[in-house]
Amino acid sequence: MANETPQQLLEKAQAAARLAQEAATAAQSSADQVATALGAAAHAATGGAIDPFIFRLAIFVLAVFVGYYVVWSVTPALHTPLMSVTNAISSVIVVGALLSVGVDAGPIGDDGPIWARLLGFVALILASVNIFGGFLVTQRMLAMYKKQG
Repeated sequence: MANETPQQLLEKAQAAARLAQEAATAAQSSADQVATALGAAAHAATGGAIDPFIFRLAIFVLAVFVGYYVVWSVTPALHTPLMSVTNAISSVIVVGALLSVGVDAGPIGDDGPIWARLLGFVALILASVNIFGGFLVTQRMLAMYKKQG
């Protein structure tokens, strides 16, 4: 190997690169075939339809992972703006909870399912506590920057 010329080393490297590319292409082809087979099996098992609950559950799980990584990667300098965004989101939740508590969801004279109204009330209370706590934290942080006199 020490007696090989640069041209010979280049040819060996190119041959190794071609071999690696062929192996990668074969692996990709195999992965595509497996994915197609699994997709066809899932399509046949579900009759061609995905249950809406499973679809929404998958979105929720993905949102949990994305939220976890987004929140834990925030630098400490951004925690106060993040708190104000959280308060804004909670205010939207308050509006939705008020609609859930007060909307007429059934026949005339019916106030809708009791469980929907109870969940709306719980959401209203929790979002209100979150907003109030956010204002308390903001006031406390601003008090840290006031001059002691």
